[in-house]
Amino acid sequence: GYTIAELCRLCSEAATKNGWYDQIDNVVGFLEREMGGKDAAFVKRLFDGNRHMLITSEVAESFEGLRKDKMDDHLPHLPAVAVEMADTLIRIFDYCGKNGIPLERAVMEKMEYNAQRADHKPENRAKEGGKKF
Repeated sequence: GYTIAELCRLCSEAATKNGWYDQIDNVVGFLEREMGGKDAAFVKRLFDGNRHMLITSEVAESFEGLRKDKMDDHLPHLPAVAVEMADTLIRIFDYCGKNGIPLERAVMEKMEYNAQRADHKPENRAKEGGKKF
């Protein structure tokens, strides 16, 4: 198996190899070369926002697969919910790999934090005003 950090690297490398970053790299490169970097960071953040919405769209597609109890169109031996969740992870891993985000560390630390949260304990979730789901 792979670590989360390795998956981030692999997904980012695949996306880069397949040209998913060519246009934004060209625009950011142009701004850095020709405009002295003016607005390059802003344009990069806009692109990052776009990447977040692509992650969101994969989650929505997963929901539709679940809601309609569909098998996947491209991998018909698998439920659409599974394939779209895989697409969600691939996009997350790619984003984190491309941006140097320490996802593996963040996941482990967040799980440890959540294990101690009062609002995540069953007795508190059952209380009036508790998180029911």
